[in-house]
Amino acid sequence: MPFITTTDGVEIYYTEQGSGRPVVLSHGWPLSSDAWQVELKLLADAGYRAIAHDRRGHGRSEKTYTGNDMDTYARDLRDLVEALDLTDLVLIGHSTGGGEVVRYAARYGAGRVAKIITAGAVPPLMLQTPDNPEGTPISVFDGIREGVLKDRSQFYQDLAETFFGANREGSAVSQGAKDDFWRQGMLVNLAAAYDCVKAFSETDQTEDLKALDVPIMIAQGDDDQIVPIAAAARKSIDLVSDGTLKVYPGAPHGIYGDYQVALDADILKFIEE
Repeated sequence: MPFITTTDGVEIYYTEQGSGRPVVLSHGWPLSSDAWQVELKLLADAGYRAIAHDRRGHGRSEKTYTGNDMDTYARDLRDLVEALDLTDLVLIGHSTGGGEVVRYAARYGAGRVAKIITAGAVPPLMLQTPDNPEGTPISVFDGIREGVLKDRSQFYQDLAETFFGANREGSAVSQGAKDDFWRQGMLVNLAAAYDCVKAFSETDQTEDLKALDVPIMIAQGDDDQIVPIAAAARKSIDLVSDGTLKVYPGAPHGIYGDYQVALDADILKFIEE
């Protein structure tokens, strides 16, 4: 299996399919590059070199106790991009991965990044504060940490319901999709899963968004029960200099079903423009 070693000595797994212009995909918590299997094939079929990595602590990457924060995630992505010497690069990030690609692009992307796409991404800030009343109270994130510590297996099974909107009337999400969410979640080591909650919820990326100087497509479902759209996509679009907002009516946080079909079509169109 292909790995790169980061500057602090951590082994990061990645997978790639196809050839051509590079597209790097960054997954959400608590998943892995497996979450992008459909997109990897679609992008490769469309003539792109599609690359997805497992964040440190997740999937097949090294199970880390340290560095489970947004700054380090962005440096790990820098190390991957530099190891593969990628230019004219398109970045795609879902949820926590959206935060990762935005911070990477803002700090390290000059001369390499051409376009960015986020879906259900955590920027600018998930946490509710006096300046961000649309955010999520800290008690919710404390509950996530408690669930991960107490019984992560059951917690991931429960979380899959809201992740995919399976608790909504008329939901057509399969048991297989929910099982795969659980499977990927169980690959994360506990320390990385626990610390990543702070990374995705308390990292203020307002200045990262302002610093972007390339086109960005900001996508999100308006029934996202994990990352509130009012605190995420609807705020992010006002902070970027060259942004396109795509809102998917009734779509959940998880990329699945009709939402996945529509999003993937928009991804291909945005890259081609």
